[in-house]
Amino acid sequence: MDLVLWRHAEAQEWGEGCDDMARPLTSRGEKQAARMAAWLERQLPEGARIFASPAKRADQTAIALGRKYKTKTEISPLAGVDDLLTLVDWPDAKATTLVIGHQPTLGLTVSKLLGVPEETLSVRKGGVWWLRHRVRDGVHQTLLLSVQSPDLM
Repeated sequence: MDLVLWRHAEAQEWGEGCDDMARPLTSRGEKQAARMAAWLERQLPEGARIFASPAKRADQTAIALGRKYKTKTEISPLAGVDDLLTLVDWPDAKATTLVIGHQPTLGLTVSKLLGVPEETLSVRKGGVWWLRHRVRDGVHQTLLLSVQSPDLM
């Protein structure tokens, strides 16, 4: 199984009285989303499953890709790693799955799957981490295939 974790692009800052779920992308965030979407479009197989958080900034990031996707509360800003992994059926799903979500959940998910201490990894705004599960000689392995930043595209 391939699991692609895409953090939403740069959004307006959160302030007192602001609805976190309604924060839109900044103009810089729109450019980040477009650059990363162009890269993902070349890499993702046609049958990839795509899930986005219900937060506006994640929705706008998903729209940049131009593919059909489903909004899922299991990857909302306060969701946990186990919620995300259950949603995508890790490691048993057959299809490549793209998740557009938030920190710290995405970084904690990468940490768990790679077996590194929690909170040592952070997914940059607009960034993508591509992981693959495989079984080799009866041993389950998680491979890190790619880490992409929209600032380097």
